[in-house]
Amino acid sequence: MKIDKNSYGLVLFLFFFNALVIWAGFRFIPVRWVSWVIAVVFWLLSIFQLAFFRIPSREKAGNGKTVSSAADGRVSIVDTSYENEVLKRECKRVCVYMDFFDVHANFWPLTGKISYYKYHPGKHLLAFKPKASEDNEHSTTVIRNEDGQEVLFRQIAGTFARRIVCYSAEGNEVSAGDQCGIIKFGSRLDVYLPLDADVKVKVGETVRAIDSVIANLP
Repeated sequence: MKIDKNSYGLVLFLFFFNALVIWAGFRFIPVRWVSWVIAVVFWLLSIFQLAFFRIPSREKAGNGKTVSSAADGRVSIVDTSYENEVLKRECKRVCVYMDFFDVHANFWPLTGKISYYKYHPGKHLLAFKPKASEDNEHSTTVIRNEDGQEVLFRQIAGTFARRIVCYSAEGNEVSAGDQCGIIKFGSRLDVYLPLDADVKVKVGETVRAIDSVIANLP
């Protein structure tokens, strides 16, 4: 299993903490069955932590025309929205909400060149609230394909997400399905598409990063 490279230190810390709790349970709790319950719970927690920070191996569905999901989660919004940071126009918008149990690594949704990137510090409102996309800590990336079409995606921190990692750098060539970063502990990812894009998902649908198609560009 491959683990996010930015999470090695945190994973080791959590494993050490879990091991310390298990040791303390056997060392200081005289009721043996209670010690075993604690040990099992924290052992399962360690397994969950590995799953949370894993980088899944999946068949890549995206390319320069097909937009794949950048995150695991549930589609919470599909609408038309004015993007006012960089595109300055009406776009089709698809929002994916990641809960605590989803893989939180993110992946490039389109093959092309990064034409814009900016990190914005901010609040930590609940990620599914409408104002979260503007007020919360977030990063914005625009990818331009060979035809000059642009797709913007925005990593948005939530109430418990306290760190956004993004590998964007203006001018870099990127490939759909490769890892572009991670948001730790619950968050949301918005994708802004051209108005003539053919959106393939609907609200309430569960998508997976890398191999779920969210739209086709004309």
